[in-house]
Amino acid sequence: MPLVFVPTPLGNLRDLTLRAADTLRDAELVVAEDTRVARKLLHALGFDPREIWSYREQNAERATPSIIERARGGLVAVTSDAGMPGISDPGSALVAAARAAGIAIEVLPGPSAALGVAVLSGFTLQRFSFEGFPPRTSGARRARFEQALCRGDTTIWYESPRRVRAALRDLAIVAADAQVFLVREYTKLHEQQLWGTPEQIVAGLADPVRGEVAFAIGPYRAAAAPQTQEETSAAIDALLEDGKRVGEVAKLLAARGFGDRRQLYASASARKARGKSPVKRG
Repeated sequence: MPLVFVPTPLGNLRDLTLRAADTLRDAELVVAEDTRVARKLLHALGFDPREIWSYREQNAERATPSIIERARGGLVAVTSDAGMPGISDPGSALVAAARAAGIAIEVLPGPSAALGVAVLSGFTLQRFSFEGFPPRTSGARRARFEQALCRGDTTIWYESPRRVRAALRDLAIVAADAQVFLVREYTKLHEQQLWGTPEQIVAGLADPVRGEVAFAIGPYRAAAAPQTQEETSAAIDALLEDGKRVGEVAKLLAARGFGDRRQLYASASARKARGKSPVKRG
């Protein structure tokens, strides 16, 4: 019997496909991130109560062998709280384990917030990457954004409503003029769409931010590398005068194409120690 990955609605119950409904109706076991969410969905569909197991990051390693064993003799449906299971959850590890055990695997097509925000953004999608959740700390977030933007492709992100403002402000430090498209509560009654620079998106969000958040960053090309040392020095001085720390100066200018971050850090440190000496002209 197969192990079937069943995408579930992001918000609108009518987004559930007929095949997904059939699978949930016929499954002997439903595997879910949160059993309460799965029971609510099954109840809304009018299906009889059935066995539901929890499968999440905290118990994935322990639960996997039992799920595989059940799939040997009956239909097992794997769901997430919303959208495609296996995206930003341990589902991919379950697929690998099932394949190694010789269990048939099916993945049904269905809702995906990542693809939804990608298409809604209007950014070019000839090449794009799904980046998942940014790191939780500010420094790591900035480094991750800088790395992603350097590729020059559209990037798709998820973020917690509690951290999205901080994440966008870190993005603004790395690339203040980046173009961002954000969707909050995609497919739900109070869906919100915002487009603009990181700071413009922050200004458009309610306080506090509530609901699921996904955003896309359009292809970003850093400014051309400066031709002279004077231009680099002037850019460093301007950021130092704006109150930026040396490390922030180096990251920001590296993302703009001013050169190697380590060399920029050394130059910024030296200029700060000298009191941001004026750039000599002529």
